[in-house]
Amino acid sequence: MRRPSSLSRWLHTYLSMASFAILFFFAVTGLKLNHTEWIAGLQRTAQAKGCVRPEWVRGAQVAKLEVVEHLRNTHEVRGALSDFRIDETQCWVSFKGPGYSADAFIDRGTGRYDLMETRNGFVAVINDLHKGRDSGRRWSLLIDVSAVLMTLVSLTGIFLILLLKRYRATGLAAAALGTLASLLVYVYWVP
Repeated sequence: MRRPSSLSRWLHTYLSMASFAILFFFAVTGLKLNHTEWIAGLQRTAQAKGCVRPEWVRGAQVAKLEVVEHLRNTHEVRGALSDFRIDETQCWVSFKGPGYSADAFIDRGTGRYDLMETRNGFVAVINDLHKGRDSGRRWSLLIDVSAVLMTLVSLTGIFLILLLKRYRATGLAAAALGTLASLLVYVYWVP
């Protein structure tokens, strides 16, 4: 069995490398979120009209699946279905995805609809991915895995500095100063 220092060094190295891409992604997108003025996003909006079969939206039972599939197939609507509301005169169908939204308003009497689709560009996509907004359960799981990896990399790094007598005092002092600086910024400058 490996010594604790060897195991910790091995874990720190390979966990850092395994999580490099996702840590880099969250670092860059976090910086971008903090400075939205640096890069402007391009927003494109498109409108379309169409008609679903009137029997799909008339009566007590609305054929939701057929309506959603019609919108996806006819207009290449993407994103997850986020809402499907029905009232006496119309249906409202909403789709959301990272940097994307589409809303259709369907007249229940005629089946005619207006569709508004908004694509917010690459910057909005990566911002929404950073926040986990409208990105689904699998991306949420990836965020959780990256948080666990960051925690393990941090803990193995602290463990390594504790084992290295030559760097222990300065390493722990640097960690303490970083922690204190973060706390002071929070206490004195965060409203």
